[in-house]
Amino acid sequence: MLGPVFNREALVVPKRPKTYLSRGVYVLVLFLLLCTGYLVLDGSRSLLTTSDSARFGGWMFALLSPLQFLVLSSLAAVGAASSVAQEKDRRTLILLLMTRLSGFEVVVGKLTASLLGPLSMLVCALPLFLVLPLLGGVSPAQVLSVFVVTAATIVFAGSVGTVVGLWREKTFQAIALTVLLLLMYMAIAEMVAVIGGVPETIALALSPPRALLAAASPLASLSSETAIGITYFVGVSVCMSIATLLFGVMKVRIWNPSRDVRLKAPEPETSEELREYSEPATWKVRQARQVWKNPILWREIMTWAYGRKVVVIRVAFVALFLLVTGALYFQIESGVAMEPAGRIGRALPAATLPLAALGVISLVLVNALAVNAVTGERDGLALDLLLVTDLSPSEFVFGKLLGVLYVAKEMILLPLALVVYLAANGVMTVENATYIFVGAITLYVFVSMLGIHSALNYVAGRTATLASLGTVFFLCVGIAICMTIMVSFRGAFQLQLAPFLVMILGGGAALFASLGWRNPSSAIFAASFLLPLITFYAITQFLLQTDHLFVVFSLVVGYGFTTAAMMIPALSEFDVSLDRDRGAGGDSA
Repeated sequence: MLGPVFNREALVVPKRPKTYLSRGVYVLVLFLLLCTGYLVLDGSRSLLTTSDSARFGGWMFALLSPLQFLVLSSLAAVGAASSVAQEKDRRTLILLLMTRLSGFEVVVGKLTASLLGPLSMLVCALPLFLVLPLLGGVSPAQVLSVFVVTAATIVFAGSVGTVVGLWREKTFQAIALTVLLLLMYMAIAEMVAVIGGVPETIALALSPPRALLAAASPLASLSSETAIGITYFVGVSVCMSIATLLFGVMKVRIWNPSRDVRLKAPEPETSEELREYSEPATWKVRQARQVWKNPILWREIMTWAYGRKVVVIRVAFVALFLLVTGALYFQIESGVAMEPAGRIGRALPAATLPLAALGVISLVLVNALAVNAVTGERDGLALDLLLVTDLSPSEFVFGKLLGVLYVAKEMILLPLALVVYLAANGVMTVENATYIFVGAITLYVFVSMLGIHSALNYVAGRTATLASLGTVFFLCVGIAICMTIMVSFRGAFQLQLAPFLVMILGGGAALFASLGWRNPSSAIFAASFLLPLITFYAITQFLLQTDHLFVVFSLVVGYGFTTAAMMIPALSEFDVSLDRDRGAGGDSA
């Protein structure tokens, strides 16, 4: 019914070992988080009474539900966009469009094929979540409501990623624009809910985070208004997904092949044709362009290496930046910028969350651009040609690294400009603003080198993108989840140390598997296990607000060492995962 594109994926996916590995690892991580929460709580007080058990079940459900929502919706959006973009980079999408396949079979087939992974992981996690009602504090209706909301969001995110992937030419354009469109949609929905004064049912129908929190709340089964709002959200998400797919079906053969794909003039065969071919038709002849000593850096900076339509990404990021700036301006003018935003540590100011969110988004986009800087060369069959030239490894690595930082200059400079704005309005001191500048530059260089490292070590562009973004996600969100568990279940730290070390060491092992997949080294091994601890220490010092110098020093040392561990092997020699590795499963993604 969905076409041969989906049928092929449905037949191939069960034959891949990593399909079962990803599902097992996902459920195992959720189970370890549940066990860690129990060990942390049991270190301070055991679950002796029914009320303690119910409170623990409610806390863990409130923690795991948003985590699952964030992970699977992000995986669906990025996976769908990168899957279609990979077809374009390898020129196989044009072959699909030349067949008798209808637009519906191509678009919906690619969507459903890319959603097999996230939806199967969601189904695999259902038995684990149904254990929580046995502890009390959570009803089966809450679990089912959360899963329905999550499934609707996954379908909508995948639909946007698929259509944007069919629209844009480059992988970075598809991933970045998908992320920015989804974030802008959620930001606008929150603004409508907060400023517009709409009814609660309308606010729940438009905002995915609000719908998830409402579904996880016990009021979902007690309040008819909340239940109606969740139902409206599912209906709105399905309708928007269908409308997005219909738009993609109508435009798929208009967008593809792109207008950039043009027929070349035939080569001259005789001397007369050669003379006519060499003589300019008009006096407007472009002069030869002077190439720099490093041609890689020249191409990254002086040409449209990532496509001309990368300007759309910059405009979308500027629009998101203006939304965040407007929120901070409203907080500063109303006097709530320095008010406590929660009960974590010493209650961070309310202006911290918008600035941190914009910073994490910019890190993700820079990382995606760095991955695409190398995978685009490989998929375009240009990497093999570069490796047989007289280019040195340092010219290639530094050319790509500096080129990525230049192309993403708006995504780097605008968050830093927002820091200057906050410092000028007295929200933070000049000293803290300087610390933020130093730490931000270190992190931007780290995520850029991480993307290049992942792209050099993984053949398939989709696998490299997911591995690199997964590392950034773990360092930004995984450590924060660990901190949330430590803070939610308050108790003696010496009793919480053992389960905490289990989580950190498990994350270090996963980080080493990602970074040292092909070429493990002692430096990458040390960095993989020390980086989560250093990140945890930096977050702890930041939350305690004792001395921010220790925060910046730990970040610079930890992430600087990891950057060097990835950069030095790449500078010593060209060690690239080439097409010869595809027979070993490198292209199975």
